[in-house]
Amino acid sequence: MAAAGIKLHPACRVRQEEFGLLFYDLRGPRLLFAATKGLLAADYFDALRSKDDLPAGLTVQQKNLLQNFIAKLLERGFLREQSVC
Repeated sequence: MAAAGIKLHPACRVRQEEFGLLFYDLRGPRLLFAATKGLLAADYFDALRSKDDLPAGLTVQQKNLLQNFIAKLLERGFLREQSVC
């Protein structure tokens, strides 16, 4: 069985801003402003990756914050899970 990975939903876009990341959903007027403070770059979401595949050099607290953030993106439909081949 293949493991599940996460990827930006095809109808969603993410853009780097001064405050962090801006997510927008082309399926409707939904925006999400995320003050990520440089912990994640917009290109993080370009590739299929596991939920635990986070940038190197983060503290435990930063990893926990990012994992919670990714879970919220999944709940809100900006990310989707799919099989990793």
